[in-house]
Amino acid sequence: MCGIVGIHAYSPVNQSLYDALTVLQHRGQDAAGIVTENHGKFFLRKDNGMVRDIFNLEHMTHLRGNIGIAHVRYPTAGSSSSAESQPFYVNSPYGIVLAHNGNLTNQDELTEELFKSDLRHINTNSDSEVLLNVLAHELAQQKQLKPKPEHIFAAIEKLYSRCCGAYAVVSIISGYGMIGFRDPNGIRPLIYGKKTNKENGKCEYMIASESVALDALGFTTVRDIMPGEAIYIDQNGKFHSKICDGSRQHASCIFEHVYFARPDSIIDGSSVYKARVRMGEYLAQKIKREMSNLDIDVVIPIPESSRPCAMELANTLNIKFREGFVKNRYIGRTFIMPEQEEREKSVRQKLNPIPLEFKGKNVLLVDDSIVRGTTCKKIIEMAREAGAKKVYFASAAPPVRFPNVYGIDMAVNSELVAYDKTNAEIENEIGADHLIYQDLNDLIKAATPSDEKEGSRIFDCSVFDGKYITGDINDLYFKKLETKRNNKSKQSNENNGNSCSVGLYGNA
Repeated sequence: MCGIVGIHAYSPVNQSLYDALTVLQHRGQDAAGIVTENHGKFFLRKDNGMVRDIFNLEHMTHLRGNIGIAHVRYPTAGSSSSAESQPFYVNSPYGIVLAHNGNLTNQDELTEELFKSDLRHINTNSDSEVLLNVLAHELAQQKQLKPKPEHIFAAIEKLYSRCCGAYAVVSIISGYGMIGFRDPNGIRPLIYGKKTNKENGKCEYMIASESVALDALGFTTVRDIMPGEAIYIDQNGKFHSKICDGSRQHASCIFEHVYFARPDSIIDGSSVYKARVRMGEYLAQKIKREMSNLDIDVVIPIPESSRPCAMELANTLNIKFREGFVKNRYIGRTFIMPEQEEREKSVRQKLNPIPLEFKGKNVLLVDDSIVRGTTCKKIIEMAREAGAKKVYFASAAPPVRFPNVYGIDMAVNSELVAYDKTNAEIENEIGADHLIYQDLNDLIKAATPSDEKEGSRIFDCSVFDGKYITGDINDLYFKKLETKRNNKSKQSNENNGNSCSVGLYGNA
């Protein structure tokens, strides 16, 4: 999962892009990058690490221009090489930079096709570079020295016909403007807003993964970019949009509501915070129906994303809610750390129990989800060490039984604790006295806006039900993916420490 942002303004955007990345840091802590454009030249700074550590005053000074895009990244297949940090750049045609959130499911086929048919070389293992080269080729095929909006949209239509999977994209075409587009199923989120420049009264635009980034920079949200839609803000600031592929079913990723998005974001019209509150309500109702004999003394959330769910669950069950863990805010989110060993090592550094809330009590721990099971297993151990008599565990999401192929690091069956296991076996694996999972129907209801009819909205729930909305996923795909993941992990270990910073036109 990654975070992307693009700004088209009438004053320098370097600071605004940096600020937006800090707001989107939760979406990726492995690498970050910013590209700005000024008088036809791109200025790029990207590297591994947190946003605050990558950019200093010298870098910011070099990032000149009133238009730019930016990206925060975490790797989805084991590689954390800075060579795969974004944004990516290609010089022909025009000069294009691109940042991408998601995952192409036909990357291998496209890479071969680009080489054999389009005569384009791919220099990294990143599907984002593949996506950029497809866009570049299709723009070149328009054969226009000065492309108009219709030529840009025609190129994106061709891209949609070639690229499968999930992708939300921001891009700049040097000298022509900024574009943003979203895959035809709308799996990954993308939203745009605008504000008026105080000096000239003209409209400035911002595109981002989450509405919270728009809010933080004073942009008024206009709407989500629709599935299969492209928007284009030309060099003069004129806004253009077109549905380039409206043939497919909208199915946004439900895991955004469970874990990834910030609670103060609105995704496709649905409040993430309200969805998480409703998850707690539905989970409490399930406990009332099926497990009313549980002798729970206190409900304790696993910080941070499970807190709204846990509070509503406790309120509905009329059980005390307490903060039982103190979080070290300077440790990254364990789920998006690139290596499993790092995740396990960081759990005790990340959370510290308050013994007063555990000693002699039967506690119900609430987390947003259980993926690999290693984190919750260690947390349960910590609760017992702090004096808990019994430790029950509740997940705001259903069992994660299937790999994700759309940009979330859940690519291998064997890493999922719920894969091919019963609830009782999972319960035993993580060491809980009792395990409670959310029902999928209730999760879908929770994420559906309250003003929409129940059952009217479709989500990508593939990690829970194994149904892949793009229709191109099979066992052979997973075998190839696991092999690629293992190879990239080895390569990453071999190249560890060989980080680099990339600059264009003298910008280091």
